[in-house]
Amino acid sequence: MKILLHLCCAPCTIYPLQVLRDQQHEVRGLFFNPNIHPYLEYCRRRDTLKAYAEQENLPVIWKDAYELEDFLRNVAFREGDRCRFCYYKRLSYAAHVARKGDFDGFSSTLLYSRYQNHELIRSIGESLAKEQGLSFVYSDFREGWETGIRISKAQGMYRQQYCGCIYSEKERYYKKNQAL
Repeated sequence: MKILLHLCCAPCTIYPLQVLRDQQHEVRGLFFNPNIHPYLEYCRRRDTLKAYAEQENLPVIWKDAYELEDFLRNVAFREGDRCRFCYYKRLSYAAHVARKGDFDGFSSTLLYSRYQNHELIRSIGESLAKEQGLSFVYSDFREGWETGIRISKAQGMYRQQYCGCIYSEKERYYKKNQAL
């Protein structure tokens, strides 16, 4: 299949790319992540991914627009449902690009993370795929979690410590400071 793989960052791309290529799929990446905050974090993730994609000969479609305000407007006062909006926003764009680009299907490196809601990602992805006349290529890439970590560390990649949004950054770090 010709698959468009939504990419959140380089470390999360390692294992899914390996699996999809091992399955003989033709893979092209898509970078679109309007949730990432602050801007310098966004740049570090983007630049690390650019270097990795070049190293792996992975063609990538870059929607390199920092659309944080749109993300924040849509989740304000609905912070508890922010992941649903974030998944939908990114997967909806991926499905749109996949349809316009004559891909057979799409997937996401979000499926690599142990910290993401796989059932929600799968449900949204399958619904969008049906609307667009595509396949959502679901795979539980979490089984390669340790492989991705090992390779990304060996390559000296920038490895972020939160999903990217301001809310997850707060959840990750604020609790630690509370105990001081």
